[in-house]
Amino acid sequence: MKKESVLLLAVASLCATAGLAQTTKDSIQIARSLTIDEVVVTGTRNETDIRHLPMTISIVGRKQLEQSYQPSVLPTLTEEVPGLFVTSRGIMGYGVSTGAAGGMSLRGVGGSPTAGLLVLIDGHPQYMGLMGHPIADAYQTMMTDRVEVLRGPASVLYGSNAMGGVINLVTRKMQEDGVKTDAQVGYGSYNTLQTEVSNRVKKGRFSTVVTGSYNRTDGHRDDMEFEQYGGYVKLGYDLADAWKLWGDVNITHFNASNPGPVSAPLIDNDSRITRGMTSFALENHYEKTSGALSFFYNWGRHNINDGYKPGGEPQTSHFNSKDQMLGLSWYQSATLFNGNRLTAGFDYQHFGGESWNKVLATGEHEPGVDKQMDEFAGYIDFRQDINSWLSLDAGIRVDYHSHVGTEWIPQGGLAFHLPQSAEMKAMVSKGFRNPTIREMYMFPPQNPDLQPESLMNYELSFSQRLLEGALSYGINLYYINGDNIIMTDPTLRKNVNSGEIENWGAEANIGYRINPHWRINANYSWLHMENPVLAAPEHKLYAGADYTKGRWTLSTGVQYVKDLYTSVTKDQEKQESFVLWNLRAGYRLCSMANLFVRGENLLAQRYEINAGFPMPKATFMGGVNLSF
Repeated sequence: MKKESVLLLAVASLCATAGLAQTTKDSIQIARSLTIDEVVVTGTRNETDIRHLPMTISIVGRKQLEQSYQPSVLPTLTEEVPGLFVTSRGIMGYGVSTGAAGGMSLRGVGGSPTAGLLVLIDGHPQYMGLMGHPIADAYQTMMTDRVEVLRGPASVLYGSNAMGGVINLVTRKMQEDGVKTDAQVGYGSYNTLQTEVSNRVKKGRFSTVVTGSYNRTDGHRDDMEFEQYGGYVKLGYDLADAWKLWGDVNITHFNASNPGPVSAPLIDNDSRITRGMTSFALENHYEKTSGALSFFYNWGRHNINDGYKPGGEPQTSHFNSKDQMLGLSWYQSATLFNGNRLTAGFDYQHFGGESWNKVLATGEHEPGVDKQMDEFAGYIDFRQDINSWLSLDAGIRVDYHSHVGTEWIPQGGLAFHLPQSAEMKAMVSKGFRNPTIREMYMFPPQNPDLQPESLMNYELSFSQRLLEGALSYGINLYYINGDNIIMTDPTLRKNVNSGEIENWGAEANIGYRINPHWRINANYSWLHMENPVLAAPEHKLYAGADYTKGRWTLSTGVQYVKDLYTSVTKDQEKQESFVLWNLRAGYRLCSMANLFVRGENLLAQRYEINAGFPMPKATFMGGVNLSF
């Protein structure tokens, strides 16, 4: 009790210092923001009014991320973005290797592990250089200002792995002069601790963002511990009114234990992972042109003990790998004449790594794979507004891979601006994915002769804003047809390009701010797959409500998932359906301190997302947020 008493005393002192003044400033800002058109960067590299883009983009803002009280952005995205689903296996942490979670699918495209859905940080690709998939535990709320999810192929702008869509984490910035510091401490079920601190400074032309976090849990099963710590630093300098220089670095380390499926438990199946990222960007922003030249570098160090079954013998060697991806990206966007926007760009990526098994008794390294590959690409995207009722978009990319050759990727779309703030859009786009080093050279059934996967996406959408922006809704229909999908042929015992994708479905969303205190929102997605894949539910529905008045904030949501595939083998196809009820509440003690409580799966549902890994029943967390 001593620690809790010290914490409460510190909070009380902050409140006494700050006073108990209340303000409706946040509510006023929220109400005003409803009438402002949403601006995104993911659909065209430069800041663009979302109404002029033919693709479907979901935006999850900083406020939504903060109110979730989650260290990772992925649980919030699963709730807020129709068509997107992310697997999980416990109260905290996703892990890597066999039995890991964090698999992402969008409209049934993603893969296992995820390689058909691209994660970006400020537009830079984030995936393991050897395996070709994102590392779910690296995408943290503390560094994120907002997340933009482009639902559908984005290969024209972002190349391979953006076949099913893009998740772009836009990092935080300090907008006005001053200093702001935030801290969070939370403690809950299964000895779970999450902490975070951030400091943002802007003085004249110079700005900084510094964040750090430490999270851990015992897990709801034996041998399911998870521990993570990391930090993020971002520096910015305005060279002139139109020129900005940015640089950032992010490092996270996590230790994850995997107990194995309940029917086949494992001992000492542990992972020790370190991931790092850095980038530098020189941006220009003029009235009729804008662009950026950026360099990025990602790296990782993985040490994995595959564990052993009860009664068996411990592993005599551990898997190790180191990987990297470095790249150079340039684009410039310009208005050549009235209503026009032309964007041209060039991307270069060098990626790969080395793997080995380290013999514990002797320290000897048994070599695995040592491969490096390169990718060059150029692209052009052309957009033209015709009067005030139509925007046309067309783009093409030429992508050259050092192993599999050249790929051409086109896309085109229309956006009709209808009366009463309504929009109708039509989109045709190609997505592709180059085979990964893992698929070509690592572990049976590797095959160095693999070719790229590809698909075509056809989409029609309608959206509208009413009541001065207080009410918004949208619906879209899509059809996806793909071939050359990489799969394992059990007869040949190797990876081959013989799989197919044929998916179609519908997605809908609605949001309504009833008054300054109440807001409700919901989204739904239906997915039909001719060839079922893991972690892609046929139905996903989320309905939530937010309440704010005085010192109190309350947020609750119900998520319904039906016919989620947890196994797709012919002899054991398995689906799960479940309902999750979550509740979050906050109480503002003063301008500097806010108490919060979070409850998840309050209906205590028994369900699995990863086969053999039952999820925890009801869990709780409470804590305090400090701002000064």
